[in-house]
Amino acid sequence: MFREMRRTRQALSPADCAGVLRRGTSGVLALDGMDGYPYAVPLSYVYDGEQIYFHCAKTGHKLDAIRRNPKASFCIIDQDQVVPEEYTSYFRSVIVFGRLRVVEDAARKRAAIELLAQKYAPGDSAEHRTRTIEREWTPLCVLELSIDHLSGKEAIELVQDPKQAETQFHQKAVCP
Repeated sequence: MFREMRRTRQALSPADCAGVLRRGTSGVLALDGMDGYPYAVPLSYVYDGEQIYFHCAKTGHKLDAIRRNPKASFCIIDQDQVVPEEYTSYFRSVIVFGRLRVVEDAARKRAAIELLAQKYAPGDSAEHRTRTIEREWTPLCVLELSIDHLSGKEAIELVQDPKQAETQFHQKAVCP
């Protein structure tokens, strides 16, 4: 159903893909938009090891698109170091394909928003986090992306020798 990666030597392992999902702070969610146009929107997210969660308002373009077609892809760029001398970049990214749904269960919604809050405000007190979530609860919508397929890829230079590639990049950046 999903295409195999053409350059398999550059493929990330499932564990490396999970690491990218955990480290990332934003990605681009792509949906089936209106009138044949794709709709891609940058979003904050959290990955719990199985699903990806997003928060949004209870109305809007994103939810309209999901109601029409819940299939989506989500792309996270973990690294993107431009190397002008080589006309390339040393990149690492992950693409997730899956199906979105609005989380209706209050306990599951609360757990997901807690994970999001802890990820983006790790130093916040539990008391303040609880007050903030309760204040925003009514207009809050939480989306869950169930993963059907996951793939990751990194620049061949990183595959060959990640430490050497990073050292070369920093030397070129400092000493043109």
